[in-house]
Amino acid sequence: MDRIEAAKEHFGKLIEEQFARIEKMKEEKDFIDFDTLDKVIIGVVGGDGIGPFITAQAQRVLEFLLEDEIKAEKVELRTIDGLTIENRAAQNKAIPDDVLEELKKCHIILKGPTTTPRAGDPWPNIESANVAMRKELDLFANVRPVKVPEQGIDWMFYRENTEGAYALGSKGIHVNDDLAVDFTVTTKEGSHRIIKSAFEYAKKSGKNKVTVITKANVVKTTDGKFLDVAKEIAKDYPGVEWDDWYIDIMTAKLIDEKRRTDFKVMVLPNLYGDILTDEAAEFQGGVGTAGSANIGKRYSMFEAIHGSAPRMVSEGRGNYADPSSIIRAAVMLLEHMGKQDKADALAKALDICGLTEKKLVVTGRTDGASSEEYADYIMETLKNL
Repeated sequence: MDRIEAAKEHFGKLIEEQFARIEKMKEEKDFIDFDTLDKVIIGVVGGDGIGPFITAQAQRVLEFLLEDEIKAEKVELRTIDGLTIENRAAQNKAIPDDVLEELKKCHIILKGPTTTPRAGDPWPNIESANVAMRKELDLFANVRPVKVPEQGIDWMFYRENTEGAYALGSKGIHVNDDLAVDFTVTTKEGSHRIIKSAFEYAKKSGKNKVTVITKANVVKTTDGKFLDVAKEIAKDYPGVEWDDWYIDIMTAKLIDEKRRTDFKVMVLPNLYGDILTDEAAEFQGGVGTAGSANIGKRYSMFEAIHGSAPRMVSEGRGNYADPSSIIRAAVMLLEHMGKQDKADALAKALDICGLTEKKLVVTGRTDGASSEEYADYIMETLKNL
């Protein structure tokens, strides 16, 4: 009985935390307007493993493209150290306080992959730095594009970033040796802002179709709320077609050549979004080629979606890691800043270097190009566009 009462108390505290978070969401202001800022500060965070190697190259490419703005002191790229697994483990925090303070001084963050400890690792069971950053900076929209023109694929995913199964992923309960319970959370406000963002993008981009993905037929309460909110928002967008699919069949339809080109903008809860976007990334060469945006109203963070590959570093191959993923994230960063021409040029250069011309190829080993050589190749291609 004591164990049950302890579990009830634990659950009650979680509910109180979520009510407090809901009130903060209700007080949200509009999205930041970069045109009103004297200077845009971009924080560059290397992360773990191959992160510092590839992030350094993305920074070089951004400095190349934003040279005039940097000289005019309209843009600053600021290196932020300390988000390493060693430092996080030493302080037993997903994001050390001094690092978080520096992150909050920035408007935009370019972030390399970070290591999340798992059972058997030589690190304490600290929360994912990504999950913590999304919560601390309220980066509620994880936006991932996947585009393969020759296959008719042009997808944009809007994954909810601060709720679902991941929001309380480190706060489950081991009631006893026989019973462990985790939690998932869905709020009306959290669902509304991500689904509305997806509909707004569909409308403004001309894609004009949104697919809402849940498992509401089985997960009736939380997924059901997400779907109910979508139905209400859809009424405000009569010019945008919409439908809903269940996550299990959706994973199959992405590989269905007859149906996959029907999908345009997809919006879905956190866990489903993580799974489906990794599957989708395989169509354009795998997660190593995919970038990701994490958008909030005050802050935004852009990153590669792959892991930190510590084995590559331990084998002395860190400088042969492919920087394409985080440089594709830099494309989204430039778009977010309103630098569409520069974003388009960089996207084109990446396609030339990685898909068509392929004068250099990154293999992850010494038989391929180094990260620096590949970034040089991209910048040389940019000069010739």
